[in-house]
Amino acid sequence: MLGSLIRLLAFAGIVGATTWVVALLLEAEGSVTVALAGYVFELTPLAAGAALVAAAAALVIVARLLDLLVALALFMLGDPAAVRRFTDATRRRQSLEALDGTLMALAAGDARGAERQAGRAARLLRRPGLARLLQAQAAELAGNSRRARRYWRALAEEPATALVGLKGLLAQAQAAGDTDRAHALAERAAEIAPHDPEVLETLYTLQSQGYDWAGARRTLAVQRRIGAVPAAEASRRGATLAIALAEEAEAARAWKPALAYALEAAKLDPGNPEAAVAAARHLMRDGQKRQAARHLGAGWSRMPSAEIARAFADLEPEESPEARRRRFDRLLGANPEHRESRFVRAELALLAEDWAGARAAVEPLSEPPLSARYCAVMAAVARGEGEPDAVVRGWLARALGAPRDDAAEGALAQAAMLPLLVDERGPGEPPLPGPSDRALGREPDTEDGDTDAAAPDRPPRPD
Repeated sequence: MLGSLIRLLAFAGIVGATTWVVALLLEAEGSVTVALAGYVFELTPLAAGAALVAAAAALVIVARLLDLLVALALFMLGDPAAVRRFTDATRRRQSLEALDGTLMALAAGDARGAERQAGRAARLLRRPGLARLLQAQAAELAGNSRRARRYWRALAEEPATALVGLKGLLAQAQAAGDTDRAHALAERAAEIAPHDPEVLETLYTLQSQGYDWAGARRTLAVQRRIGAVPAAEASRRGATLAIALAEEAEAARAWKPALAYALEAAKLDPGNPEAAVAAARHLMRDGQKRQAARHLGAGWSRMPSAEIARAFADLEPEESPEARRRRFDRLLGANPEHRESRFVRAELALLAEDWAGARAAVEPLSEPPLSARYCAVMAAVARGEGEPDAVVRGWLARALGAPRDDAAEGALAQAAMLPLLVDERGPGEPPLPGPSDRALGREPDTEDGDTDAAAPDRPPRPD
């Protein structure tokens, strides 16, 4: 579109300039006298200008004729390629003009001009591969995917241009959402260019999207070998694929391969919480509890997460709150100042009804903006310490509007905190004993349904 506008403005400028010059010559007074071989010619200014233009054109034609005569003379003198050089020079000039016009139209986004110039280049160029490439790009710019596919396919059928054609067909298949066809084309392209980083990356992506984990691992091995992917990224991808293969083996109840893949994932990417949890889960199934704890500890030291905390808690599901706190001390000590470590420590303190300990654990996280998880912990602490309901509700209200981190919905002891925050009494039932009463070893006075009005209603702590 922009190219057409530029050409239109240029044409209008040329016509306007020519009209202006002709008008000046028509209005000019006097004459031009030309003396040639004893003849004298009297010309008007307009006729003199036309004569100059005609003389310039004649000179160009004479120069071309002289070139042709020289070529013919050389041919007669025994140079059989002289005439071909003359015609090739003309064709080469016209081909370059067509190629230049096509590239300029493509760069300017002029679809119609690009198609016209590409067709002219295809007639003049003696390189069909280049001509088809230009025509395919022009057809795509014009939105004619069917015609572009025909040119890409023609390129793919020639050995010298097969990779270019396959890449064009692959891009079309991906744009159309035809993943099966794109997968097949990417595999063909990888066979032709096994070390092409772009082809390998596309193939890896398509294999991963198609759940072809084994194929993706082979492609990743090639990428790693040729350095197409940084070592850290290759390890991260390898761990992700190993986790997927472990899940696939687990679904087929192939426990040994599942364990092997999970351990491979943890080895490739020790800082991946998902890999650490998968390794621990399969080690537990295999009866290797100590090794499972070791993998979780290694994962926590690199990247603490709620997933690792839950998996570590599941190693001893029947332990008491105090025993759990003691066991978790070893895990949390590997990264004690991390945000997740402080939250887990606070939640474990809530399980043990250690309200002061919970408050102290999250105190360093009290800088604004407060997270939803921090507000939930503080609401549980307020409930446990017997604060008025207004204080508890205030913290809960702040939690509703506070930012949520990734672990806000899946914290280790969220289920244990909820009874502190929700009154589970039925209609007409007396208040349940609060955690402070239980901590003191006494039951509230419930005779005749009367309770201590100063203490808010609270459900009991879970055992």
